[in-house]
Amino acid sequence: MNGYRIGIDLGGTAIKSAIFDANMQPVLERCDPTEAAMGPQHVLHKITRIVQQMLAELSISESSVACMGMGIPGLLDPESGLSFFSPNFPEWENIHVVNEMKQAFAFPIFIDNDVRVNLYGEWLFGAGLDSKNILMVTLGTGLGSGIVVDGAMLYGKTASAGEIGHMNMYREGRPCRCGSSGCLGRYVSAIGMVRTFTERLEHGAESVILAWTGNDHSRITAQMISEAYDTGDALAIEVMHETGVLLGFGLSNAINLLNPELVIIGGGMSAAGDRLLTSVRETVKSHSLQVSSQACRIVPAALGGEAGMVGAAAYGSRRLHSSGPSPFR
Repeated sequence: MNGYRIGIDLGGTAIKSAIFDANMQPVLERCDPTEAAMGPQHVLHKITRIVQQMLAELSISESSVACMGMGIPGLLDPESGLSFFSPNFPEWENIHVVNEMKQAFAFPIFIDNDVRVNLYGEWLFGAGLDSKNILMVTLGTGLGSGIVVDGAMLYGKTASAGEIGHMNMYREGRPCRCGSSGCLGRYVSAIGMVRTFTERLEHGAESVILAWTGNDHSRITAQMISEAYDTGDALAIEVMHETGVLLGFGLSNAINLLNPELVIIGGGMSAAGDRLLTSVRETVKSHSLQVSSQACRIVPAALGGEAGMVGAAAYGSRRLHSSGPSPFR
């Protein structure tokens, strides 16, 4: 199929955008702040401007674009293009993303969950090549997951399969915007780990990070915790280990349920590497079924921040000629 493909990966902090040629080679990429706090209309208008600017920069006409694929966080209907709910985006409820985009663009536009498009990217071009049973977990502003079973992406009745971030880990834990509490994602996402860290500080723990931030807890980031870990900071090591153990328990449940051959860890927190994954792997080995865990590798994502963009573009391209939201079968 001729024509350019556009891939948009909408995240809680950044909008990653790329234009690919007919051979899925990138010709232009950019990254912009999401500014989610300014509301859904602002975010969608910003995406529109970004795409228009990229097309203008390359002197590409709309008629030369085959399609655009978009990864959108939260629960959505890929068929209609309606986004129901995004837990880390204020006031983001029942937003018809495709209709909004069609006001500006004439080419076909398709949406899917942001983690699924990341998984499409890793499955087709990255760590998941040649695998047929995959669980991908992205750790960033929140926790998302996507699932491939026997060579097909798992969607479920309402296209909401794979929400292990809302697996209850504590009967009455931290409240979650999904309406429940104690959800896994409230503890093992970047925000969750930082919250664990700051709670310990509020109870009197010490850390080198206090000097780095001038004792301003609001400036603490997950990356700082990784950096403090490397200095031998006791609190950073404790919190990183605790986060990895809890994620390991969550993955043990998922591995027992899904029997994947591969678990891919993506998102910004995957940069922690073995600081986090060592505890994850040890916990999975101890608490999941032996046959399942021995057949499963836990690896970091291979494409980093590229996965969502290339996955979204590839998804959109396949959707042009498919009859449903799961075109990779």
